Amino acid sequence: MPKVAVFNVSGAQVGEVELAESVFGIEPHLHVLNEAVLMQRASLRAGTHKTKGRSEVRGGGRKPWKQKGTGRARQGSIRSPQWKGGGIVFGPTPRSYSYKLPKKVRRLAIKSALSSKVKSSEIIVLDQLQMAAPKTKEFAAILNNLKVDRKALVVTAAYEENVALSARNIPGVKFVVAEGINVLDVMVYDKLIITKDAVQKVEEVFA
Repeated sequence: MPKVAVFNVSGAQVGEVELAESVFGIEPHLHVLNEAVLMQRASLRAGTHKTKGRSEVRGGGRKPWKQKGTGRARQGSIRSPQWKGGGIVFGPTPRSYSYKLPKKVRRLAIKSALSSKVKSSEIIVLDQLQMAAPKTKEFAAILNNLKVDRKALVVTAAYEENVALSARNIPGVKFVVAEGINVLDVMVYDKLIITKDAVQKVEEVFA
């Protein structure tokens, strides 16, 4: 089982914790990680793109000129695709880009993401993370104590409102509860700051 140090909010080491091998100690599956990230990014796409076809553009109700005798090519409408201002052929229409991977693949992906953080020493386990009041300055001091100067994902077992309010104004910091942890966030943020309680909760779900 992989072992990592446990810190307090002052940045001092207060112990060690053994992480579940089946969740935090597997060999990261890069292909599955890539597939999970692509799936999440696809589901975030708005899909609101739209162009007008020849039946939707304005005008073109009258035939531009008679069918025969002019010497010009026959035309039925000035809003045909070949005309300037005409309809678009096979243009994009509103659609959903979201799709789902099998459950086992999604579970393997989150385990791979968590294991990659342990493998690269980018995980910080806290004994606890609670704040008496929402203070961005105090939360920034905690990050400074932990020597976190890059993007960080903060995870707690339950929703901590004061922590959430304190973290939201710091660029590059995101707060989620253990139930909301996902592959995209784990991979995008450089550091994973997680409480001991949250570690246990994640292990209960994915072990």
